[in-house]
Amino acid sequence: MWISLSIISALLLGGYDVLKKLSLRDNAVLPVLYLASLSGALVFVPFLIISEVAPDSLSLLYMPRMMWWQHAVTFVKSTIVGASWLLSYYAMRYLPITIVSPIRATSPLLTLLGAVTLLGESLNAMQWLGVAVTVVFFWLFSKTGKMENISFVRNKWMICLYFGTFLAAVSGLYDKYLLANLGIPKNTMQAWFCIYMLVVLLPFVLLKWWPVRRENKFTFRWTIPLIGVCLAVADFVYFYALAEPESLVAIVSALRRCSVVIPFLVGAIFFKEQHLWRKLLILCGMMAGVCVVVLGT
Repeated sequence: MWISLSIISALLLGGYDVLKKLSLRDNAVLPVLYLASLSGALVFVPFLIISEVAPDSLSLLYMPRMMWWQHAVTFVKSTIVGASWLLSYYAMRYLPITIVSPIRATSPLLTLLGAVTLLGESLNAMQWLGVAVTVVFFWLFSKTGKMENISFVRNKWMICLYFGTFLAAVSGLYDKYLLANLGIPKNTMQAWFCIYMLVVLLPFVLLKWWPVRRENKFTFRWTIPLIGVCLAVADFVYFYALAEPESLVAIVSALRRCSVVIPFLVGAIFFKEQHLWRKLLILCGMMAGVCVVVLGT
């Protein structure tokens, strides 16, 4: 059961990337991001209310109250992820999905290296092998980018992608600290994180996009609210899979990383992107490296 749930979660994550690309094509980035975040927050609001008025009716989705300082640290998480999503959405808007999704999928590797640097964790031989494999194939990936006149060093949208991926890794480290050291309930944190995300993003929408909305036009598409819903359901299924007594977290995490296959196939079939066979081989190498790291954990 937990393997099936992990695969479903991976498919939903892949769909999440595809929905982002479809929503952002020839569209203003900030309103797309805000409405997607709003739809994700609305998924959790009913469970927050039910947890208050009828807590016995929920089991896995029960959301206990948080103290004020837990809300404060959750707001910090929303700030980190908000910056990550902001940068990554701009990258997704202007770069091929067959480049953005594989690079974003390497964030667990950066999280692991951050854990070694900041939390004093150590890597075993299998994990170092995975790191080495991923770095080699990432270098090959940069060579493919040059074939499409995309510099992995100078292109500003690539820089946005790097910083967005880095902040996603920072968020992963922060999550580990909040859940393991501070004991914050993950369901409640996830719900309030989505709500606080709206607070974090609103000034960008009002100050950066609204004054130039006539030049930077926004078109509503039904794929936009599906972004937040897809991510929320993917996370729920992921946590449900982890809750199974016989589940193996390394296998679940490795299967989740395979979500990158979905946007890659869509980029090949619908967006007609270039150099697909070369990218596919390099993608397989990068994902193999990431999976070796995860399985060695």
